[in-house]
Amino acid sequence: MKSSAPQLRHFLQLSDLARGELEHVIERAGIIKQRFKRYQPYQPLTDRTLAMVFEKASTRTRVSFEAGMYQMGGSVIHLTTGDSQLGRSEPIEDTARVISRMVDIVMIRTFEQTKIERFAAHSRVPVINGLTNEYHPCQILADIFTFTEQRGPIAGRTVAWIGDANNMAYTWLQAAAILGFTVHVSTPPAYGLDARLAPAGGHFQVFDDPLAAASGADLVTTDVWTSMGFEAENEQRRQAFAPWCVDARLMQAARADALFMHCLPAHRGEEVTAEVIDGPQSVVWDEAENRLHVQKALMEYLLLGTAVQ
Repeated sequence: MKSSAPQLRHFLQLSDLARGELEHVIERAGIIKQRFKRYQPYQPLTDRTLAMVFEKASTRTRVSFEAGMYQMGGSVIHLTTGDSQLGRSEPIEDTARVISRMVDIVMIRTFEQTKIERFAAHSRVPVINGLTNEYHPCQILADIFTFTEQRGPIAGRTVAWIGDANNMAYTWLQAAAILGFTVHVSTPPAYGLDARLAPAGGHFQVFDDPLAAASGADLVTTDVWTSMGFEAENEQRRQAFAPWCVDARLMQAARADALFMHCLPAHRGEEVTAEVIDGPQSVVWDEAENRLHVQKALMEYLLLGTAVQ
């Protein structure tokens, strides 16, 4: 018989969790990762089922969630719009009502944030945002955990975001407001922040010059210039973003011990040079692996609360 679950919580954007909750998940990710490295079984989610719904393709999101749930003793159901009713005539609300009666937790990777919000509003189980056009909270959770592993607490530090004002950028801004650090944002003129998505407060600064944004940063991070859904703009973006390539000169503007991160997949020679992403300041492979550990900690928290060991 399943134990009673904590109060229903969703993770649709980073701001759905308070600072203390995020810090708990990050701390638990470290403990869970160490158990994983020691080949120590840890299966608190035995008899729990994760449904993964993909409207956008993914490598890291699928592997990390699927492997993570199996490692924690649970099972996984993988759905796409082609083999479910999400992409057909059934209302999202009805799909949510049905799926959430059959599984214990749902991860959705889709386009509009409103779609995942509608699903969550009618779900009886926690819903996790695996990526939307507006936010990518699981990735930023992994990035913050990675920084903490390498350099200690991120509070009071400076993160330089170089490139497109996309779902990664907006989630970094949320993280800064919650955890008390600063984001320097530099984008091409026509690809700047949308004021409707940028949180209020003085936790970020906008720079026209990417070198100025990187100056003194503890972490420099970027993403592809053309996100999924914007492929028709690829050549136009390639030209507009050319001066926003993270290269050795830009990294030299940051602190001497600055880290470089990229959520992957990366295009060497576009948003980042091979010299940087494959260089000594890059932690992209640790960052990618840490998706596994933070998402295990996140699922543990959403399903079991803090009553864990």
